[in-house]
Amino acid sequence: MRIVNLTKETKQNLLENLLKRSTNDYGDYEKTVADIIENVKTRKEEAIFEYSLKFDKCLTTKENFMVTRAEIDEAYTQVDEQFINVMKTSAANIRTYHEKQKRNSWFDAKEDGTILGQKITPMQTVGVYVPGGKAAYPSTTLMNVIPAKVAGVPNIIMTTPAGADGKVNPATLVAADIAGVDTIYKVGGAQAIAALAYGTECIPKVDKIVGPGNIFVALAKRAVYGHVSIDSIAGPSEILVLADESATPRYVAADLLSQAEHDELASAILITTSTELAKKVSDEVDKFVEVLERKAIIQESLNNYGYILVAQDMEMAIDAANEIASEHLEILTKNPFDTMTRIRNAGAIFLGEYSSEPLGDYYAGPNHVLPTNGTAKFFSPLNVDDYVKKSSIISYSREALEKVHQDIELFATKEGLTAHANSIRVRFEEK
Repeated sequence: MRIVNLTKETKQNLLENLLKRSTNDYGDYEKTVADIIENVKTRKEEAIFEYSLKFDKCLTTKENFMVTRAEIDEAYTQVDEQFINVMKTSAANIRTYHEKQKRNSWFDAKEDGTILGQKITPMQTVGVYVPGGKAAYPSTTLMNVIPAKVAGVPNIIMTTPAGADGKVNPATLVAADIAGVDTIYKVGGAQAIAALAYGTECIPKVDKIVGPGNIFVALAKRAVYGHVSIDSIAGPSEILVLADESATPRYVAADLLSQAEHDELASAILITTSTELAKKVSDEVDKFVEVLERKAIIQESLNNYGYILVAQDMEMAIDAANEIASEHLEILTKNPFDTMTRIRNAGAIFLGEYSSEPLGDYYAGPNHVLPTNGTAKFFSPLNVDDYVKKSSIISYSREALEKVHQDIELFATKEGLTAHANSIRVRFEEK
């Protein structure tokens, strides 16, 4: 891996390089996505079935469009029992963690007859997109569905592409069943997003769409945002390891490569105060790359977006980490909890050398749907709040309003909204 001294200039160059991975740089695909969305809006299942045949080589009809209980039961027989048990444990951990995020409606009543509050209501219908194709991601199914179940969403619809044989990956089906998905449809790509956003004969319109996908899925989500809600526009995966001389080089190298293997756009960055550690990690990375299965993808990722940055001190290192605002941040320092208190921007923070990033991906419980491309500066991980709506509650008695009505009328009048003022004034007219 390239080793660079961390300066103001090198940090700026790094940030500019990382921004190249944004979905905003894929305008060439936007017309294709817009055409797919419009086609699905107007022709519904007819268009979906054509796209499934064209892109997935899957012959889909209204008779086999929806996954049946028999298909789910068959999937259980095709997945190793030990793996099923691991998924169930993972699901329990995810559920336990997200249960702690639940909030209740509240009301504050005062003696003068004023009642203020907040009513929390789960969304009615949520659409979960799960990628298919060459890879299966049952963990993504668990992470997107379980917080919705905890929030109390009554109707969860999942879309995922089927293979040429018309079947959905069995591990994905088992994960969906464990998580509590209500209905599953065999459709992927931008056409699935369009179906969820606008509804078809079979698929009802949803209130929100969550889940990752390729560039076509990401652009489709961006296109329908506003008509429905979405979780985020997920960018390529990224990891930043913040380490001092106490870190174990082999662990750091392994953790960097755990993200570099995702795809060629993935980012793996080490920021350290130790030149010696930097050199040892680079050597360990070279050794791992030679033996790991996804060697070509890893090497391309490292060539494009892999960095080892050597900082003068930990203050400079932490400042750079906050600027990068990485999706995953591992802290491998002498006192990681103290270092963590100075971190402002990160999607998920992993503390200590036995808390490597895959622990969060699969098992610990916190959500692995995280902000990318620096958006951790203002976005949070997927959570229970993403599946509820909050309504303000306001109730005043006549006595409570009488005390303040002139203030409200003055405010409205100063803004030139005399009908607003009148709406208050008429309640205190002399009869």
